[in-house]
Amino acid sequence: MKTEPSGSSEPAASDDVDDAEVVVEETIVETGDADTKTSAAKPKSETDNDELFAPLEPYDPPTLEEIDAAANWQDRKVAEGRDLLREVLKNHPPMVSAEEAMAMKNDSDEANEKIYSVVRQLPKSDDPASDDVDWDATWVHHLPADLKSLNPVMISSAYEMELLELTGLQLIGYDAEFTPFAQAWAVKSWQSSEDHMMDKFVLRDDLTWSDGKPITAHDFVFSFQTIMNPRVTIPAVRSGTQNLKWVEAYDDYTLVIFHKEAMASSTENLQFPIIPKHIYEGSVDEDPTLENSDYHLKFLNKPLTSGPYEYKSRARGQNIVLSRRDSWWQKDGKAIRPRPYFKEIRCEVIADPNTALLALKSGEVDDTRITAEQWLTQTDSKDFYDKNTKVRGLEWSEFHVIWNIERPYFTDPKVRRALALAFNHQEMLDSILYGLAAPGRGPFHPNGWMASKKPQAYQRDLDAAEDLLDEAGWEDSDGDGIRDKEIGGQLVPFRFTLLSSETPLSIKCCTQMKTDLEQIGIGVEVKPTEFTVLQDKSLKHQFDAMIGGWTTGTDPSTLDNVFKTGGGRNYGGYSNARVDELFELAQREFDRAKRAEYYAEIHDILWDEQAYMWLFYRPTLFGLNKDIRGFNFSPRDPYGVSPGINGIWKTK
Repeated sequence: MKTEPSGSSEPAASDDVDDAEVVVEETIVETGDADTKTSAAKPKSETDNDELFAPLEPYDPPTLEEIDAAANWQDRKVAEGRDLLREVLKNHPPMVSAEEAMAMKNDSDEANEKIYSVVRQLPKSDDPASDDVDWDATWVHHLPADLKSLNPVMISSAYEMELLELTGLQLIGYDAEFTPFAQAWAVKSWQSSEDHMMDKFVLRDDLTWSDGKPITAHDFVFSFQTIMNPRVTIPAVRSGTQNLKWVEAYDDYTLVIFHKEAMASSTENLQFPIIPKHIYEGSVDEDPTLENSDYHLKFLNKPLTSGPYEYKSRARGQNIVLSRRDSWWQKDGKAIRPRPYFKEIRCEVIADPNTALLALKSGEVDDTRITAEQWLTQTDSKDFYDKNTKVRGLEWSEFHVIWNIERPYFTDPKVRRALALAFNHQEMLDSILYGLAAPGRGPFHPNGWMASKKPQAYQRDLDAAEDLLDEAGWEDSDGDGIRDKEIGGQLVPFRFTLLSSETPLSIKCCTQMKTDLEQIGIGVEVKPTEFTVLQDKSLKHQFDAMIGGWTTGTDPSTLDNVFKTGGGRNYGGYSNARVDELFELAQREFDRAKRAEYYAEIHDILWDEQAYMWLFYRPTLFGLNKDIRGFNFSPRDPYGVSPGINGIWKTK
């Protein structure tokens, strides 16, 4: 089964390989200058996580009357994500009955299509009286790693984004074609100015925080200013917000967002999360971490929420429990929004995929991403199919090794190319991923409109790898079997630490890399590391090399925060003047074909210089309890487009 929307990409999570990051995209087309050079970006402090960040400048916005007179507003779509998906599913009805699908083994493409055609369906109606849905059900959802933060502005992983979709409010959603729309449960109207410099939202007047206080346009203004506060360390969400000039509340429900300049990705920049002004307004200056003071500690594990669920409890490293907010979907006994499908969602943190699969088989969890090995060898027997089924699909998430270019081993592109030549990519694909994953060919999936078609997967060539290392000055001068180089008057051996998550697949990939690189005189220490520690080390650049993954975003521009000089998620310190220039050109270009050329050239430069060592594109492999429905694949994974995780439900 293939899904090939016309959009681009964002950041990814993985229970297979470590996902120490949060969002990426896709790109296409041409090649960079042969003369392009790479240099290390200047070191960052622990609090200066984004060198591109410019503090908010004072701005005196025009009156609403002046804006309305000049803007020539263009109406934009306002919709419910479930309604949009229902329209899509009209053309994709179940191929077999639910009973037939749940009796099948998924042992062929045909069986996979039939099973998927059933599990992706929404209930016929969202009427609270509908007897399709088990409205009192608890969904026990598997989380492969604990969350570093529950505070919406502090999120920095795809797992945190999953929970934000359940508990938070973001103005914009995206359908499976990456077409944006305003969330009808939160917004009455959305308009954009003809010159792409302003967006106006009129909020609904029945939005409340989980403590009952109203959500207003002033919460959006406060959240924007907090994100842009240089004293507040924001791990990821500042990426698009820093492209905004100002956010103004003209009354409690009228919000105008001003852009610094007209950009093709302007909609992406509207996606900042919000926190309650009445909770944090008087405490940010005292504790800009938002989590260290006694006052902020009260909200650390149970922050207020603005979405359909609220936090009931959290046991760190074990589980997070959410409860349906009845006040969110009904008022005075009448439905004012679509009823959330679950009474309770229990997110169980299980780092080991083998333990997670056992939990699925026993009915302790209702869903889990499964590894390629598990798909082929551990999910074909009665003990699996008694309670569960499985489905596979395509997503654009890519996995890689990040080289910290501030380390002397990795500053030279010749060295990074040598490492890619020394690693046996085909052995990894065959022996570790069982032939179910495609080889990595750069930051953008080959199906993406922005992806260059030029990069070809590396084939192992030890002789070529050794020649490149020799050219870069890394030779074994003392005969101890490890290459070395004189740097700053000292002989530096080529030994580095490769951080891995604690998942078996991640460790296997890293262990193979250790074995392969030792054959060309490079010493590697593999260090499995807990997920939240990996996140912290990423942000602080405290690593030599690290395995990680990015899922696709809705627009390729989000990559600038990953590879542009000084970008907030540029954990490896990569820097290339032409890449920086191309990101700027692509942002200012509205013609998609021309944008594709710019992004493809970025793709080619990053591939040529091996800014990362790209490993593979992750296959989407999931095990599901037979009662689970609403499970739809997309390039951003099953939860990456609307309704996403809010579309999951259980049959009676």
